[in-house]
Amino acid sequence: MMGKMEIGRKLRRLRKSKSLTLEEVAQRANLTKGFLSQIERDKASPSVAALKQILDVLGEDMSHFFQDAGEPERNIFRENEREPLDEDLPGVLLETLTPDIQYREMDPILITLEKGGRLTDDDLDEEEAFGYILEGKIWMLIEGEEHKLEKGDTFYVFPETEFSVENRGKQRARVLVVAY
Repeated sequence: MMGKMEIGRKLRRLRKSKSLTLEEVAQRANLTKGFLSQIERDKASPSVAALKQILDVLGEDMSHFFQDAGEPERNIFRENEREPLDEDLPGVLLETLTPDIQYREMDPILITLEKGGRLTDDDLDEEEAFGYILEGKIWMLIEGEEHKLEKGDTFYVFPETEFSVENRGKQRARVLVVAY
C-alpha cells in the first residue's frame, strides 16, 4: 500500500519502466548507486533536490509523480472498469485489463477479434508479448509462417518478430495478451 507514501517503490517502477539500471540513474543524477538503492527500498529518504535530480533523469515531473499521492495501490480490477485502447481496427477490440496503473512493466490486454478481425505487430506498441487463446480460433502469421491456434494454445513474440493475427473462424476469438 502507498498510504505512507512509499516513494521508493514508485521510483523503482518508474526506473524499470524506462529500462534503466540503478547505476545509470545514480550516475546521471549524481548520486551513489548504494544511496539510490536505499531510496528505492524505502530505507532512506531523498532530499527534495535529490528527488528532483532522479525524476529529471527519469523524464518525470514532480507534480505528475505525486498526483496520486495517498491513493492506495490497486490490485483488483473489475470487468466493468476495462478501458478500450485507442485503436481503429475493424472487427478488433483491444481492452486494457489494468487501467490506471502507472509505471507498470507488464500490460495485460484482452483482444476480441470478430470474424474477419485482424491486427499486426504494428498495432501493438509492445516489446515482447505472450498470448493465450481464451476462445475461438485464430490464424497467426509469424515471420511468413502460418499457424492455426485454438483455445488453450499460446504464443510468444519478441520485439523484432513480424506477425499478424486474424480470425477466419465463424465465431469471435478472444486472446489474453501480456505485453512487456
